[in-house]
Amino acid sequence: MKIIVCVKVVPDTASRLKVADDGKQIVQTDLTWIISPYDEFAIEEGLKLREKFTGEVILLSVGPERVVAGLRNGLAMGADAAHQVWDAAFENLDASGRATVLAAAIRHLGGADLVLCGHQGSGEDDAQTAGLLAAALDLPVVSMAIKLDVEGTAAVVEREVEGGVEVWDVTLPAVITTQKGLNTPRYAGLKGIMAAKKKPMGVLDAAALGVSKDAFAPRTERRTMAPPADRPPVKLIQGDPAAQAKELIRLLHEEAKVI
Repeated sequence: MKIIVCVKVVPDTASRLKVADDGKQIVQTDLTWIISPYDEFAIEEGLKLREKFTGEVILLSVGPERVVAGLRNGLAMGADAAHQVWDAAFENLDASGRATVLAAAIRHLGGADLVLCGHQGSGEDDAQTAGLLAAALDLPVVSMAIKLDVEGTAAVVEREVEGGVEVWDVTLPAVITTQKGLNTPRYAGLKGIMAAKKKPMGVLDAAALGVSKDAFAPRTERRTMAPPADRPPVKLIQGDPAAQAKELIRLLHEEAKVI
């Protein structure tokens, strides 16, 4: 079974982000970059399916040199090969452009029996790339899987919805996005880290993929970004419990205007 996992490398979720002077992007110096946590579920699920059916797990990541460390970590988890998808022309890709480039890379690699992605990247959280990728590949897509059973070319996917669980049948090849609860990603041990150094790591540029600039030109533009507004300070109410309750009701009525 040939499984391709699309991986996004994002700032560590513990990082303190700052908006750049242009107001359109974050300051990227001194950041630690990691695999998006949702994509780790995708890698783990790919590895479990390979262990069940044999085959290979190939990682793809669009981005500059910083994605290489993330791909190496995925290889250390147990993936068989990885490809950095990068070209100077890919600098300002939006979700549509990323999907176009990833689709070209998947076709370049001869397609896949299954394409796995995290349901969103924890960097921009737009959750659009996987759906657009499925459209570009003309494949069905099921999002936010919390359980996946595969038998031959048939898959049964469970996904959480408000108030319950949906069960979907899908015919492979397909694109499936992964959610927390699907599995527990394994850690990359020392043996895996050493083995990762010998695994193939390729670079696919625009020429190799045969895509023109018009094919992945941005369709959206980020106009501005800003940090969340500071929260107002906490107001402490003094007095005994009865006085505190009376004052709290007054504040909720007169200041907060919620009652």
